[in-house]
Amino acid sequence: MDMDNLYNQTYMKQACEQLQETIECDFVGLAFQESKGPNIGWKFASGNSNDKYERITLRYGKGIAGRVLSTGRPMEIKYFPQNILGKALEYPILLAEKLIYAYALPILINGIPKGVLLVGFRSETCISDDEKKLVEKAANDLIKFLTMEKL
Repeated sequence: MDMDNLYNQTYMKQACEQLQETIECDFVGLAFQESKGPNIGWKFASGNSNDKYERITLRYGKGIAGRVLSTGRPMEIKYFPQNILGKALEYPILLAEKLIYAYALPILINGIPKGVLLVGFRSETCISDDEKKLVEKAANDLIKFLTMEKL
Protein backbone atom coordinates (compact mmCIF):
# COMPACT_ATOMS: atom_id res chain seq x y z
CA MET A 1 0.00 0.00 0.00
CA ASP A 2 1.56 3.21 -1.16
CA MET A 3 0.26 5.71 1.39
CA ASP A 4 2.48 8.46 -0.03
CA ASN A 5 0.61 8.40 -3.34
CA LEU A 6 -1.51 11.58 -3.50
CA TYR A 7 -4.41 9.77 -5.18
CA ASN A 8 -4.47 7.20 -2.37
CA GLN A 9 -4.27 9.91 0.30
CA THR A 10 -7.17 11.80 -1.28
CA TYR A 11 -9.28 8.64 -1.54
CA MET A 12 -8.63 7.64 2.09
CA LYS A 13 -9.35 11.14 3.44
CA GLN A 14 -12.58 11.35 1.41
CA ALA A 15 -13.63 7.88 2.58
CA CYS A 16 -13.26 9.05 6.21
CA GLU A 17 -15.20 12.26 5.54
CA GLN A 18 -17.98 10.44 3.71
CA LEU A 19 -18.40 7.87 6.49
CA GLN A 20 -18.45 10.61 9.13
CA GLU A 21 -21.18 12.40 7.21
CA THR A 22 -23.20 9.22 6.63
CA ILE A 23 -23.20 8.07 10.26
CA GLU A 24 -23.07 11.58 11.74
CA CYS A 25 -20.36 10.53 14.16
CA ASP A 26 -17.74 12.82 15.69
CA PHE A 27 -14.60 11.07 14.45
CA VAL A 28 -13.47 8.60 11.79
CA GLY A 29 -9.91 7.33 11.67
CA LEU A 30 -7.88 4.95 9.53
CA ALA A 31 -4.81 3.23 10.92
CA PHE A 32 -2.40 1.01 9.01
CA GLN A 33 0.40 -1.31 9.94
CA GLU A 34 3.76 0.18 8.98
CA SER A 35 5.29 -1.38 5.87
CA LYS A 36 8.36 -2.37 7.91
CA GLY A 37 7.83 -3.79 11.37
CA PRO A 38 4.75 -4.47 13.49
CA ASN A 39 3.92 -0.88 14.51
CA ILE A 40 0.57 0.69 13.66
CA GLY A 41 -0.07 4.36 12.97
CA TRP A 42 -3.18 6.49 12.47
CA LYS A 43 -2.79 7.85 8.93
CA PHE A 44 -6.12 9.51 8.06
CA ALA A 45 -8.91 11.13 10.05
CA SER A 46 -12.06 13.17 9.73
CA GLY A 47 -13.62 15.16 12.56
CA ASN A 48 -10.33 15.20 14.45
CA SER A 49 -10.08 17.92 17.10
CA ASN A 50 -6.28 18.12 16.80
CA ASP A 51 -3.40 16.51 14.90
CA LYS A 52 -2.25 14.21 17.71
CA TYR A 53 -3.52 11.17 15.80
CA GLU A 54 -0.68 11.67 13.30
CA ARG A 55 1.90 11.08 16.03
CA ILE A 56 0.29 8.01 17.61
CA THR A 57 2.22 4.81 16.98
CA LEU A 58 1.07 1.58 18.56
CA ARG A 59 2.63 -1.80 18.98
CA TYR A 60 0.84 -4.79 17.50
CA GLY A 61 -1.80 -5.95 20.00
CA LYS A 62 -1.96 -2.63 21.90
CA GLY A 63 -4.71 -0.03 21.84
CA ILE A 64 -7.92 -0.43 19.92
CA ALA A 65 -6.12 -0.53 16.55
CA GLY A 66 -3.53 -3.05 17.74
CA ARG A 67 -6.17 -5.31 19.24
CA VAL A 68 -8.36 -5.21 16.13
CA LEU A 69 -5.32 -5.98 13.96
CA SER A 70 -4.09 -8.81 16.16
CA THR A 71 -7.51 -10.49 16.42
CA GLY A 72 -8.81 -9.61 12.97
CA ARG A 73 -12.19 -8.91 14.58
CA PRO A 74 -14.26 -5.77 15.25
CA MET A 75 -14.07 -4.12 18.65
CA GLU A 76 -16.58 -1.86 20.37
CA ILE A 77 -15.86 0.33 23.37
CA LYS A 78 -18.71 1.98 25.25
CA TYR A 79 -18.39 4.50 28.08
CA PHE A 80 -14.60 4.89 27.78
CA PRO A 81 -12.60 4.70 30.04
CA GLN A 82 -14.92 2.42 32.06
CA ASN A 83 -14.96 -1.34 31.51
CA ILE A 84 -11.89 -1.49 29.29
CA LEU A 85 -9.27 -4.18 29.01
CA GLY A 86 -6.03 -2.70 30.35
CA LYS A 87 -5.35 0.96 31.16
CA ALA A 88 -6.83 4.07 29.55
CA LEU A 89 -3.32 5.11 28.45
CA GLU A 90 -3.28 2.04 26.17
CA TYR A 91 -5.99 3.73 24.04
CA PRO A 92 -4.25 6.93 22.89
CA ILE A 93 -6.63 7.68 19.99
CA LEU A 94 -9.60 7.67 22.38
CA LEU A 95 -7.75 9.93 24.80
CA ALA A 96 -6.42 12.30 22.12
CA GLU A 97 -9.87 12.73 20.55
CA LYS A 98 -11.80 12.54 23.85
CA LEU A 99 -13.92 9.68 22.50
CA ILE A 100 -16.36 7.93 24.82
CA TYR A 101 -17.63 5.45 22.24
CA ALA A 102 -15.66 3.70 19.48
CA TYR A 103 -16.34 0.96 16.97
CA ALA A 104 -13.40 -0.38 14.98
CA LEU A 105 -13.15 -2.91 12.15
CA PRO A 106 -10.15 -4.58 10.54
CA ILE A 107 -9.15 -3.74 6.96
CA LEU A 108 -8.20 -7.12 5.49
CA ILE A 109 -5.83 -7.24 2.53
CA ASN A 110 -5.81 -10.73 1.01
CA GLY A 111 -7.43 -11.98 4.23
CA ILE A 112 -4.71 -10.51 6.46
CA PRO A 113 -5.51 -7.59 8.82
CA LYS A 114 -3.41 -4.61 7.67
CA GLY A 115 -5.50 -1.65 8.78
CA VAL A 116 -8.28 -0.45 11.07
CA LEU A 117 -11.31 1.73 10.38
CA LEU A 118 -12.65 3.42 13.51
CA VAL A 119 -15.75 5.53 14.11
CA GLY A 120 -16.27 7.33 17.39
CA PHE A 121 -18.37 9.72 19.42
CA ARG A 122 -17.37 12.24 22.07
CA SER A 123 -20.66 11.44 23.83
CA GLU A 124 -22.27 8.23 25.07
CA THR A 125 -23.94 7.78 21.67
CA CYS A 126 -23.64 4.23 20.30
CA ILE A 127 -24.16 3.19 16.71
CA SER A 128 -26.98 0.88 15.64
CA ASP A 129 -26.59 -2.46 13.90
CA ASP A 130 -27.60 -0.75 10.63
CA GLU A 131 -24.87 1.85 11.14
CA LYS A 132 -22.37 -0.93 11.87
CA LYS A 133 -23.31 -2.38 8.47
CA LEU A 134 -22.52 1.01 6.90
CA VAL A 135 -19.09 0.96 8.59
CA GLU A 136 -18.56 -2.59 7.28
CA LYS A 137 -19.51 -1.44 3.78
CA ALA A 138 -17.03 1.45 4.02
CA ALA A 139 -14.33 -1.00 5.19
CA ASN A 140 -15.15 -3.32 2.27
CA ASP A 141 -14.98 -0.40 -0.18
CA LEU A 142 -11.54 0.50 1.22
CA ILE A 143 -10.43 -3.12 0.88
CA LYS A 144 -11.55 -3.18 -2.77
CA PHE A 145 -9.72 0.08 -3.45
CA LEU A 146 -6.51 -1.07 -1.75
CA THR A 147 -6.62 -4.47 -3.42
CA MET A 148 -7.10 -2.89 -6.86
CA GLU A 149 -4.36 -0.38 -6.10
CA LYS A 150 -1.85 -3.21 -5.57
CA LEU A 151 -2.51 -4.85 -8.98
